[in-house]
Amino acid sequence: MNKYTNKTDKGMEAVKKIVALIIGISLILLAACGGEDTSSSGEELKELTIATDAAFAPFEFMNKGEVTGFDVDFATAVLEEAGYQASFDNVGWETMLQNVVNHKADLAVAGITITDERKETYDFSDPYFESTQLILVPEDSNISSVKDLEDKNVGVQISTTGAEAAEKIFGTNSDQIHQFDQVPLAIMSMEQGDVDAVIVDNAVAQEYIKNNPDAKIKTVEDKEAFDSEYYGFMFPKDNELTEEINQAIETVIENGTYAEIYEKWFGQTPDTSVLN
Repeated sequence: MNKYTNKTDKGMEAVKKIVALIIGISLILLAACGGEDTSSSGEELKELTIATDAAFAPFEFMNKGEVTGFDVDFATAVLEEAGYQASFDNVGWETMLQNVVNHKADLAVAGITITDERKETYDFSDPYFESTQLILVPEDSNISSVKDLEDKNVGVQISTTGAEAAEKIFGTNSDQIHQFDQVPLAIMSMEQGDVDAVIVDNAVAQEYIKNNPDAKIKTVEDKEAFDSEYYGFMFPKDNELTEEINQAIETVIENGTYAEIYEKWFGQTPDTSVLN
């Protein structure tokens, strides 16, 4: 009897060790899962793909291989408030627009101006940023208003409100309008003497001058020629995200997060009353 009892005891001890090992491994796996990005309910946050054109500093630009900027911080905060995780996809301006239409992206964020024409193809969030167009010219230029551009060549980014502003000045398909894939390319063309001026959003123009103090270029304002514009998140037409994203935008503005992000990138307090 003692012989068989010893064998049984040893067998039970082995089983207990195996069970303990399994429990230990399970606890480790649960702890590892606990470190993932989850919502307060314990479920993983749904990831939304945000198409962008990361050549529009300070709104979005590449830094050490990552998309960064005001839009990135703001959109991330808005999506987190709405219960989503943001994944930015830098695809360029034209591809960005197509990816939203074709539902290859859930939305696009890239300093996109809300216009009636664009509303025919896309849905937009409520506005989150006020902008206007400026004229960039060489430091020694005599251009001081839109009227002075009449016999000049002007650079713009393709399919932007800067391009639309140029068309109002020169007419559609004018030879005086030179279109570029990105704003920096238009500015480079001006610095090389290929165009006389560049029409671009004010914040982008000011950021470029700040980051390139030796560029020998200046800005020209013409408030009579350029109206205020408003940026919004762009969605596929008739989507279901717009309303909940709008609610999140309102919350992020009201709770002060928007002001913190704005001050980080622009060094001043925003006037949110212009967004109503």
